[in-house]
Amino acid sequence: MAYEQEALNAEIARRIFDLRTKAGLSQRELAERIGTSASAICRLEDADYEGHSLFLLKRIAQALDTRIEIHFVPAKVAPHRARTAARAPGPSPSFVRRD
Repeated sequence: MAYEQEALNAEIARRIFDLRTKAGLSQRELAERIGTSASAICRLEDADYEGHSLFLLKRIAQALDTRIEIHFVPAKVAPHRARTAARAPGPSPSFVRRD
């Protein structure tokens, strides 16, 4: 369970970083768009950070013209099968670009 949580934290951090940099925004610019500090964005982009809130992630998604999708998969399915079964965007929260 701890490994899954660490992997999820790292994935969220990576996705925030990727979306922010793809949008051409600095941490400070993204922070200004969502009403927080650059250090808060820095923490969110840290793979070891465990304090992600859905509220803040939704604000980030909106600022980056994306939305969040959350998928629930059976807990008893082997992790690699769960990822394959739920691979619409993935078994974890994902940011999806609005077109």
